Amino acid sequence: MKSFIRLLIAVAAVLSAAFMGANLIINNSNEGGSGRPYRVEADRIALKIEKGEDYSLSDYSTITAVEKQTDAFKSGNSDYLVKEINGELYRFDYEYNHKSGNTAMLFNICFGVAAAVIFGVLFWIYFVIIRPFNKISGYPAELAKGNLTIPLRQSKGRYFSKFLWGLDLLREKLEKQKADELALQKQNKTMVLSLSHDIKTPLGVIELYAKALEKGLYKDEDKKRETAVAINSKCEDIRKYVDEISKTAREDFMDLQVNNGEFYLSKLIADVKRFYTDKLDLLKTDFYIQSYSDCLLAGDRERAVEVLQNIIENAIKYGDGKTIALSFEKEDGCLLVHVINSGCTLNESDLPHIFESFWRGSNVGGNSGSGLGLYICRTLMHKMNGEIYAEIEDDNITVTAVFAMA
Repeated sequence: MKSFIRLLIAVAAVLSAAFMGANLIINNSNEGGSGRPYRVEADRIALKIEKGEDYSLSDYSTITAVEKQTDAFKSGNSDYLVKEINGELYRFDYEYNHKSGNTAMLFNICFGVAAAVIFGVLFWIYFVIIRPFNKISGYPAELAKGNLTIPLRQSKGRYFSKFLWGLDLLREKLEKQKADELALQKQNKTMVLSLSHDIKTPLGVIELYAKALEKGLYKDEDKKRETAVAINSKCEDIRKYVDEISKTAREDFMDLQVNNGEFYLSKLIADVKRFYTDKLDLLKTDFYIQSYSDCLLAGDRERAVEVLQNIIENAIKYGDGKTIALSFEKEDGCLLVHVINSGCTLNESDLPHIFESFWRGSNVGGNSGSGLGLYICRTLMHKMNGEIYAEIEDDNITVTAVFAMA
C-alpha cells in the first residue's frame, strides 16, 4: 500500500515537471526569433535598402508597409518597428497573428486530459486490484498458522474470485485433513488399546507355559509337546495382531482419493512443462520432451501429474543433473510415459525395492526424503488401473508410467 502511494507521488512529480518544462519551452520558443518572423523579414528588407536593391512587399507575409522618416511618422492602427538604415530611420509596419497563446492552451488541455487518464487508471488499479488484494493478503499466513475457520469473502470483481475460490478450496482441504488426522489419531489409540488388551491374553498364557517348563512341572514328553504347540499357537495369534496393526496403519496412510475419468496427454504434458521448464533451466539441466501424437488417457489428470512430478523430483535429486527426458510409446492399448534420467547412482540390487514404502536406497547421500514418493506413485497408478516400473540401462535409469488409453 505504501509503495503504491509513493508511486502516485512520483507520477505526480514527473507529470508536474513535464508540464512546467513543456510550457517553459513553448514560451521561450515564441519569444525567440523563430517566434517573431516579422523581425526576420524586416532585417531582410533593411539589408536590401542598405545595398540599394529593389524589393517587393508581396514577397513578405508580415511586412505591410515601409516608410522613411521625414518629419514624423504617420499614425496608424498597425504594429510597427523602427530601424536605422544608412543614418536614416525607417518604419516597418507589420501584421502578425500571434498563436503562442492558442498553442499553449491546446497543449495544456491535452496534457491535462492525459494526466487525468493516467491518474484515473492508477486509482482504478488501487480500488479494484490493490485494495481488495491487501484485504486478503493475510489469508495464506492465517492458513499456515492453522486458522482454518477464517471467513473468505467472495470478491465481486472477476480478478480475485478464482484466487479466493482456490484459497477456500485449500482451507476446506486443510480442514478435512485436520479432521481426518484427529479421527485417525483417535482410531489408532482405540486400536492400540484394543489390541494391547487382546495381546495380553496369549502373552499371559505363554508366560504361564514358559514358567511351567522352566520349573520342570511337565515330566511327560507328550505334555511338553502339547505345551510347545500351545505356545506356538499363541505366538501365531500375536503375529496376527501385529499383522493387523501393520495392515491398518498402511491402509490409513494410503487413503489417496482418485477421481478416474478421461484426459488428454497434451494437457498432462502441458502441466509438467509448466512446472519444470523454468526450474530445470535454473538448475542447468537439459529437459527434453519427445514429440508425440495426442491421445485420450483413462485416469485422474491431477494424480497423473503428481506421479510424473514425483518421478522427476527423484530424477533431480539422484541424477547427475545433466539430462531429464520424457519419451512416449504405445503398446497393447496403453501409453507408456518414460522418464529417462542420466547419471544413475542406484545399485541394481536396490531396483526391486524402490516402490516399497519408507524404503530409501544406498544412493540417497545427504538428500532429505521420506522414502514414500515412488510408493505413492505405484499406489496412484494402480488406482488408475495403470502400472509403474523402472529399468537401469548403461548410465541411465528409466521410470515408466503405464496409462490405459480411453
